[in-house]
Amino acid sequence: MKTICLYFEIHQIINLKRYRFFDIGTDHYYYDDYANETGITHIAENSYIPALTALIQMARESEGAFKVALSLSGVGLEQLERYAPQVIDLLQELNDTGCCEFLAEPYSHGLSSLAPNCEECFKEETKRLVDKVNMLFGKKPKVFRNSSLIYDDEIGQMVADMGFKGVLTEGAKHILGWKSPHFLYHCALNPDLKILLRDYKLSDDISLRFSNPSWEAYPLMADTYIDWIDRSPEEDGIFNIFMELSALGIYQPLSSHILDFIKALPACAKARGIRFATPYEIIKANKSVAPLDVPYPMSWTDEERDISCWLGNVMQREAFEKLYSIGQRVLLSGDRHLRQDWDYLQASNNFRFMTTKNNAVSMDRGIYESPYDAFTNYMNILGDFMQRVYWALPQDMEIEELNAFQTTISNQDKKIQSLEKQVARLKSAVKQSKASKSEKPAK
Repeated sequence: MKTICLYFEIHQIINLKRYRFFDIGTDHYYYDDYANETGITHIAENSYIPALTALIQMARESEGAFKVALSLSGVGLEQLERYAPQVIDLLQELNDTGCCEFLAEPYSHGLSSLAPNCEECFKEETKRLVDKVNMLFGKKPKVFRNSSLIYDDEIGQMVADMGFKGVLTEGAKHILGWKSPHFLYHCALNPDLKILLRDYKLSDDISLRFSNPSWEAYPLMADTYIDWIDRSPEEDGIFNIFMELSALGIYQPLSSHILDFIKALPACAKARGIRFATPYEIIKANKSVAPLDVPYPMSWTDEERDISCWLGNVMQREAFEKLYSIGQRVLLSGDRHLRQDWDYLQASNNFRFMTTKNNAVSMDRGIYESPYDAFTNYMNILGDFMQRVYWALPQDMEIEELNAFQTTISNQDKKIQSLEKQVARLKSAVKQSKASKSEKPAK
């Protein structure tokens, strides 16, 4: 039986403010709160709220036949909690239908999986996201989805080491060759990790081309779309349709009837014997057909499907190297404010704004006039942030010394906590003893 795996991503850009060189050392707040609030409010009202309402309706009306998967970045969740809590309520309502699976991803929606000597940073922020999803929705993700579907063999090994059963990535032609994305594969370095590959054509037909009147398939109807899947070779069993949730309402405006199209898919699929399933359900129900060798990182971004949009020029690589050179120090510091700024500065869009690639699709750089402007602003902020990190953990201390120092502090904290518990028990015993003595004369 042919199976559709429908997945949506929710992430929100953290807008940085204009930060001058002379602000370094004096101003430690880096964000444009007005732009962040207006941005998340706009996308919530025009995409997230109507789209999630439609998904909830689909789940209820299908009586469990419709399934969907979601991944939410930690920084995106923080923005929703602050400015659009009604979206969190809808996510919980969708979760209650039993038709939704939540996936894991890096908390920052950043590039820590690509940073050398930063494996612990990658694992730590993924664990934080898992914990946050579990706290909000009572579920621990079993399948991983990296920022922008970035994946290679080494990332697959790290993901498997964290205990995940599967990973989502791009069905890139330069990796697949003659192979089809409509099968389940496994990591070349660890066969226990299964790989689901995005069908970029079927996905982009919805997220990029749906409302384009010059597209040959315009206007696209749900039955036509399902017919494309139904007429595919019989052995093709899994159709992974992955996109950002903002495709429903932002990239494809509500006036294009994109939600009517989405809501019609389950009935059309049922009529042709095609079912919906979540990533983990597919992993449990299917066997891998072959290992997938991915020696170099790939992603779902741009025509090249690689990481050149974030690390393709000297500016991007310099910013990347400087940021992740202090990753272990940030984790060792234990400072809540440093940790939050670290998450926001890691977000991949900060590097995307610095790209000098000529793309067919124009990119909105926000406040920046050019990639060089974006680089200058980011490096000014990073300069101040690095100063704060080195104030907390001096630069002349090696990581090994810092680890030993942190271990000593941790052991002292544990000893203090143990002594505090003993004091509390003794106080309780003294209080009970006094109470029993005062009761004797009364008897």
